[in-house]
Amino acid sequence: MNMSQEIAKKLLEIGAVDIRSMNDLFTWASGIKSPIYCDNRLTMSYPEIRDMIAQGFESIIRENFSEAEVLVGTATAGIPHAAWVSQKMNLPMAYVRSSAKGHGKGNQIEGLIRKGQKVVVIEDLLSTGGSSMKAVDALKEAGADVLGVVAIFTYGFDQVDQLFDEKGIPYKTLTNYGVLLPIAVKMGYIKAEDKSILEKWSKDPYIFTKK
Repeated sequence: MNMSQEIAKKLLEIGAVDIRSMNDLFTWASGIKSPIYCDNRLTMSYPEIRDMIAQGFESIIRENFSEAEVLVGTATAGIPHAAWVSQKMNLPMAYVRSSAKGHGKGNQIEGLIRKGQKVVVIEDLLSTGGSSMKAVDALKEAGADVLGVVAIFTYGFDQVDQLFDEKGIPYKTLTNYGVLLPIAVKMGYIKAEDKSILEKWSKDPYIFTKK
């Protein structure tokens, strides 16, 4: 089992990724009816798993974004992972809020980022990619050179690829929906006969919402 498969397995075991039957779907804030819900905040409570994730991020960053000078977490779930990885790599860290504070200095970016510094954004999850791109835009506006985004997990929606391609920002994830599904079948979290419809959902996330 490779690192991507091992992390997917751990996410399932601790309930960070929860897959339901077609008769008991999750409803996302966007209104999407989904058979899967991902809450990677749970990884904070498992030192072995969070360290595995940090090691995975370190490997991805060294291999793909070796010029990184600052690691930037997204508020809130990306912040602890950025802290653990920055400690491993001995790099400065900052984080980006979803919007500027309404008091004090009104900062959206916390921590020191100088104009022209090369940064990598650390996310817990890529769903549609919208919140990640807001963080990227805020960093660019502050003068940072954003090398890319790294995340623990992605549902594999085409719109994420389209958005990141349009913006010219590469992204990498430790694991993804396509890796997780066969493991979920093998571990008994989902039935083998449900796998094909679950695969269709990642291609059309509104497939259950339309009904």
